[in-house]
Amino acid sequence: MPRGSYEAYFICTTPRSGSTLLCRMIAATGVAGHPETYFYRPEISELCHSLGLEDDPSQSDRERLKPVFERVLEEGRRGGDLFGLRLQGDRAGNFFEKLAVMEPDLPNDLERIHAIFGKSAFVYLTRFDKLGQAISYVRAQQSGLWHRNKDGSELERLSAPQELRYDAEAITLALETFSRAERAWAKWFGNNGIEPLVITYEKLDTQPSECVSDVFHHLGLDHALARGAKPDVAKLSDNINLEWAERFRVETRSP
Repeated sequence: MPRGSYEAYFICTTPRSGSTLLCRMIAATGVAGHPETYFYRPEISELCHSLGLEDDPSQSDRERLKPVFERVLEEGRRGGDLFGLRLQGDRAGNFFEKLAVMEPDLPNDLERIHAIFGKSAFVYLTRFDKLGQAISYVRAQQSGLWHRNKDGSELERLSAPQELRYDAEAITLALETFSRAERAWAKWFGNNGIEPLVITYEKLDTQPSECVSDVFHHLGLDHALARGAKPDVAKLSDNINLEWAERFRVETRSP
């Protein structure tokens, strides 16, 4: 068992809520594993490829997934005792489906998680400013740049850049998508009897080290270990985000 009360923890969130920043800060402390979205791909063959594993389609899905979970446990611990995993709302279903394949006789996701990962805690990272979240998401889709390092270099680019353009329809769609995802998380927590630690993007933006300390306290770790955690991801929002938000509010007469 790790020094705290848990063997694993899960950061549950939706895109553009600051989870990359939080996960990287936690990982940098070296005492709480390496939380990442290891179940990003839906197909087992894609999961195996992303983790550098050979896949044998002639085997049952459970047999094929066993080395996947073993590798994910290794990656999420990174040599330590405590395992971390990020679950983003639009990808979490991939993870829950794989859990059901591995532990089909257990009645719910929480019991399957405990069976595979051990006693687990949950952190829910949310964002009050849903319009800002939607605009950030649309802008990232258009620019192709999702994260930038603190020194200004690119951290994560998923596509070639396009010209930024205000798109009210895309912003509305993103707002609806994030609202559904938040309702889905609330339902999932309720169905599984989970009371997560809630952290907001807004607090993470202004008090990042304190948020890591909150996570450590929730996990039963010495929260003093979070003192050295410093942000290494730069904000991408600028006046364009503010202009789009103001235009959207005027056009839709929203507060």
